[in-house]
Amino acid sequence: MSLPPFQNFDRCCLHTMTTKPWSLSQAVAKYAAAGIKGITVWRQWLDGWELPAARRAIAEAGLAAVSVARGGFFPARTAQGRQQAIDDTRRAVDEAAAIGAPLLVLVCGADPGQPLAESRRQIEEAVSALLPHAQASGVTLAVEPLHPMYANDRSAINTLKQANDLCDRLAHPSLAVAVDVYHLWWDPDLREQILRCGRSGYLSAFHVCDWRTPTVDFLNDRGLMGEGCIPIREIRGWVEEAGFGGFIEVEIFSTRLWQMDQDQYLHKIKHAYLQYV
Repeated sequence: MSLPPFQNFDRCCLHTMTTKPWSLSQAVAKYAAAGIKGITVWRQWLDGWELPAARRAIAEAGLAAVSVARGGFFPARTAQGRQQAIDDTRRAVDEAAAIGAPLLVLVCGADPGQPLAESRRQIEEAVSALLPHAQASGVTLAVEPLHPMYANDRSAINTLKQANDLCDRLAHPSLAVAVDVYHLWWDPDLREQILRCGRSGYLSAFHVCDWRTPTVDFLNDRGLMGEGCIPIREIRGWVEEAGFGGFIEVEIFSTRLWQMDQDQYLHKIKHAYLQYV
């Protein structure tokens, strides 16, 4: 499915993590001035804010609060550890609702001291326990599969198929999936699973960045779109073929790019979004 490039930023959302040096106040003002329409707020950017004030600041700038990142990290070898993760994610649901974000992204977690199968069982148990509160709060939980390099300690959900299967088993209207090209671009079944995700109504978020070669840090060396090998526009085509028409979220962890002048960086983000997304 061949797609034309975007001509504007009406569907562009930036994560506060992408411009990490900026505070929430700076990010809101800078994104709005640049014509960006959406913001995803990482929870640490809410520190020191009264949540209604954060909601007003986002809305008054003309931005949509697209989602909050993140909840999760559910697996643990103790019942206390598992309950703490559930309680923390419940607070994240409340934060998302308070700032008007309809989605909470879940990085599901893993514990290297136990089998992956057990971590996956604990993830499913935790998500199931949280769904009634999410539904009552008007927030959808979006399971984000992470690249297999993170299977030891960041997420035991590593393919889109696993995320789709989890949604099928729990069959709840407040459970969905976030598709991030950084984590999933390598999967030979990606198009099939994206289309399945769309048919099932699970596809709730689409995150973009790029994979640099060589990658010098598997967490903090993501590339700006066009700097790497991910076929971003092709994957965008599959996502839109699946019926997704929501915000496209630029989520870049990069020590290299955080060291740039962030105003110049924002200009580069806008150019890359039009050129490569």
